[in-house]
Amino acid sequence: MQGKTGFILAIVIVALLAFSSSVYVVNETERAVKLKFGEVVDADVSPGLHFKVPFMHKIRKFDARILTLDARPERFLTLEKKSLIIDSYAKWRIVDVQKYYTATNGEEMRTQALLAQRINDGLRNEVGERDMHEVVSGRRDELMENLADKLNEVALEELGIEIVDIRVKQVDLPQDVRQSVFDRMNTEREREAREHRSRGQELAEGIRAAADREKVIIESGAYREAEAIRGEGDAVAAATYAKAYQRDAEFYAFWRSLKAYEKSFANKSDILLLKPDSDFFKYMNSQGK
Repeated sequence: MQGKTGFILAIVIVALLAFSSSVYVVNETERAVKLKFGEVVDADVSPGLHFKVPFMHKIRKFDARILTLDARPERFLTLEKKSLIIDSYAKWRIVDVQKYYTATNGEEMRTQALLAQRINDGLRNEVGERDMHEVVSGRRDELMENLADKLNEVALEELGIEIVDIRVKQVDLPQDVRQSVFDRMNTEREREAREHRSRGQELAEGIRAAADREKVIIESGAYREAEAIRGEGDAVAAATYAKAYQRDAEFYAFWRSLKAYEKSFANKSDILLLKPDSDFFKYMNSQGK
């Protein structure tokens, strides 16, 4: 009885092993091919649960998501034969599973190496047709779009993959020419600064000259107006004096003499050398009489 039970248990275990080796699952994020003694019999196995014949069939699975190729920075020459170090990356995914497996044996590292080589060749051609300004800032997006379109056809035909996008992370100058370029840029900026300063000084001189001219005009006008007002005041004062003199000439003469005495004898150290019968002492002499 025990021998029969052990035999049944062995049969169950063998059956379970045979079933587990005959069943496989392809996830939604995977692409797969079925091989029969190394030959592709199913080029694109759909996601889900599938069966295979053990020892006859072999399943190769690949990542179906968008993958990233981070290429190494490479040195390229522009249209004017200037060197640039360009660091780029690419996004790609598997489209034709059979062609991908045939071209790369399903090895992702090999795929990335082949793709990186083609991207570098394409970048070298695109950069060589443009000057430094276009590569650095002017038309970089156009460059990347052209490169992605051209490489996508080649990659799809040769490797069975789709180039989703290609982008430049950084564009830099080589270390051996960076200092000379910086020096030239500094020289150009200094020249522009001198031009701006000289232009500013010229404008400042013009503004200053205009201000001085305006000042002279304003002062001349003010002086002319002040003289006119002063003349009018003197005329009014003279008319007032004349009117007052006409009303009482003797009193006016006396008042003027008092004002002259006041100013003449304001300081005790003042000395006047005059004749006693001078008109200056007219009213003093009259008081003595």
